[in-house]
Amino acid sequence: MEQIIKLERIAQYNKLKEIETQHPLISVFDNSKTKALPNHCRMHFGFYAVFLKAGVCGELKYGRNNYDYDDGTMVFVAPGQVIEVKNEDGYKPMGLGLLFHPDIIKGTALAKKMSQYSFFSYDFHEALHLSLKEQQIIKDLFSKIEYELNQSIDKHSKSIITNNIELLLNYCVRFYDRQFITRESINTDILSKFENLLNDYFLSEAPQDSGLPSVGYFAERLHLSPNYFGDLIKKETGKSAQEHIQLKLINLAKERIFDTGKSVSQIAFDLGFKYPQHFNRMFKKNTGYTPIEYRSLN
Repeated sequence: MEQIIKLERIAQYNKLKEIETQHPLISVFDNSKTKALPNHCRMHFGFYAVFLKAGVCGELKYGRNNYDYDDGTMVFVAPGQVIEVKNEDGYKPMGLGLLFHPDIIKGTALAKKMSQYSFFSYDFHEALHLSLKEQQIIKDLFSKIEYELNQSIDKHSKSIITNNIELLLNYCVRFYDRQFITRESINTDILSKFENLLNDYFLSEAPQDSGLPSVGYFAERLHLSPNYFGDLIKKETGKSAQEHIQLKLINLAKERIFDTGKSVSQIAFDLGFKYPQHFNRMFKKNTGYTPIEYRSLN
């Protein structure tokens, strides 16, 4: 039976890797100086983890899928996520690791911003790939956090540590933006597929059967995590994926309102609305007119 290891405390992870626990809520380490994790196990994390991979590493899985985990790659794990480890014989861990418990950022500006770092919910094939210069920036920030952990704790320690973590994550946001740009051809293909999926959905009987489509519905069919898909669409078009769905709905509604053979309620149902009044509110919010008024005007 596959081994499942529940890691609620950073000291538990440190023990597995034979790392000295300098602080109960944060750990920074060089993987090349640690023990390999138990092979063929699944680990449930109760804290945040940021890994910078270097050299030939073992295989990580998230959601039973392989990470896109090449040299110079960053992987992010959030509390509640499960990572599967699968190493080859003779595997030697490499790279850097940063673990921090939610308690260490509690009450700080960073705690309020953590939800903005959507890459903690990205899927296995959406890892961050860094250039050599970008890798050096990340390594320097790891070093600064490690340096602070090696000093005597004083009233400034928490703010300096959390500020450096925030700076590291902010750089990752910048690097992800760069990655979205450098993968423009791939992103254009995804946008095209998204548009086709939108058309196919509303041309089928899916709206009547399943209701209005969610962002997650399209992300799943494009084999992307909802957060990565949403960020990609926003960065490429300036509009959120939800706004694209709503724009499609409005355009279709405007066309179908002209079909006087159908009532507004029937049109609302055909588009996936459970209640006609929800359709009426959305239509008026976007056009300034109720469906009946729009039909009369045109």
